Amino acid sequence: MEHLQLQTFRQSEYRPCFSGHETFPLRHGWLQKAYDSVAACETPADGARLFRDKESIARFGVGRNMVASMRFWALATEVIVETDEGVVPGWAGDGLLSTGGSDRYLEDDASLWLLHWNICSSPRLTTPYWLFNEFSGAAFLRKELTGELMRLSNARQWARVSETTVERDLQCHIRNYAGGRGSNEVSEAVLAELGLIVPMDRQRSRLGRGTQASLPPAVFGFALEEFWDCIAADQETLSFESAAYAAGSPGRVFLIEPDALLGRLERLEETSGGCLAWSETAGLRQIIRLKRTDREQRIAALFAALGVT
Repeated sequence: MEHLQLQTFRQSEYRPCFSGHETFPLRHGWLQKAYDSVAACETPADGARLFRDKESIARFGVGRNMVASMRFWALATEVIVETDEGVVPGWAGDGLLSTGGSDRYLEDDASLWLLHWNICSSPRLTTPYWLFNEFSGAAFLRKELTGELMRLSNARQWARVSETTVERDLQCHIRNYAGGRGSNEVSEAVLAELGLIVPMDRQRSRLGRGTQASLPPAVFGFALEEFWDCIAADQETLSFESAAYAAGSPGRVFLIEPDALLGRLERLEETSGGCLAWSETAGLRQIIRLKRTDREQRIAALFAALGVT
């Protein structure tokens, strides 16, 4: 079966997203402020107005462009979500940031891995999805990546995509993981602790592929089943190759080396609570679904494992 996410950039209805963050990377405290404000609203329509009414600057304590950026990142991480009626708290916000949530101040690596998954596993944000799922290199110059994204844009005939916009978008997403050059932004880069983008010198960076020892089994297992449901929800088995190499897979999004991924899969029956198991017979390496769960059950199990009180 051809992977649905691999087809996404090739689908005529796909609409790229290279903007919305106002060039500001995600900052500490933004997601908590956005979540708490939306959760306090009486209606979804009130939640939508929060980020655009005249009081928004005073409410959030930042400039208008930063208010827009705060909203962008809260939506990208699924801390809040848009509905037909407006804006409401999202499942990630409820699990992490609510009263009794697992990590209201985003101090745990598990929370950061989950936020990274929400940003990069879906092609709704073109640049981070492409960088972690489609880019085949390791070390890179930002200028080189800008050129590759422009070639993709031209090949797909995406309208109103300029090189300047793509370059700024790419710079913003890289700063999310590596901070800014010649500043204190490394300490301000919320996702820098994950080590997924590593500066090599003033010009060059590399993707931080590795064992990803700080990635908890609960987040890995949740991501694996999310990916599985996206590409083959009706199938009871998933190949190692899909989990390791397909666009949108845990292996790609988390930059897990194949041997390390194999080790995780071999322990899967224990770490998944008996829902999944690893099988390697007659040269066929695959994951088997032993017990089917729906998304609400998986989210509840994830945050139970992460310590929701």
